[in-house]
Amino acid sequence: MARVVIIGGHGKVALRLAPLLAGRGDEVTSVIRNPAHIDEVRAAGAQPVVADVEHLDLAALTEVLRGQDAVVWSAGAGGGNPARTFAVDRDAAIRSMLAAEEAGVPRYVMVSYLGAGPGHGVPPDNSFFAYAEAKAEADQELRGRALEWTILGPGPLTLDEPTGLIEVADPGEGRVSRGDVAAVIAAVLADDSTIARTIRFGNGQVPIAEAIHH
Repeated sequence: MARVVIIGGHGKVALRLAPLLAGRGDEVTSVIRNPAHIDEVRAAGAQPVVADVEHLDLAALTEVLRGQDAVVWSAGAGGGNPARTFAVDRDAAIRSMLAAEEAGVPRYVMVSYLGAGPGHGVPPDNSFFAYAEAKAEADQELRGRALEWTILGPGPLTLDEPTGLIEVADPGEGRVSRGDVAAVIAAVLADDSTIARTIRFGNGQVPIAEAIHH
């Protein structure tokens, strides 16, 4: 049994992840911003904690994470406002890494995206630019932290039924169902061979546990 905290607990991936973790006996805490989402998060098998990570300082965030075994960052500003995108997808994400270290939480799984990195290639006048920049900086920060980190890079997310099958060697465009992204998160948390690795993937033909194992 692991104690796992999901930051961004009302997201479409997070609501699929919580029941997978709870179903295998993990103790799941989901951090959400909106109190109206408490019942939905609880129904998914998680204990809701209402906290706005965009505005929590390091000390407060550290207290939220204290006593956990793993952090899953699945939050995001949702695009639209560049300032808020940097505040959530970069600044709050990095603050959560520092908080995990302060709280003694060893494991950290970052949900990023397939093309993330300094060479993301998104032009500054593109509405996606702020997100691409924020994720590149957050991912790079995580790689330098003293955490047992895994960075996941799924391609475009779909609402298709999960297949349990992915491709990591050559994911191409990497289209993948949110249910399979949730299953990949659950799988990497249970597989220490995924520590200190960036795993880019999309739906494919390889069973998830086999595809991620190194």
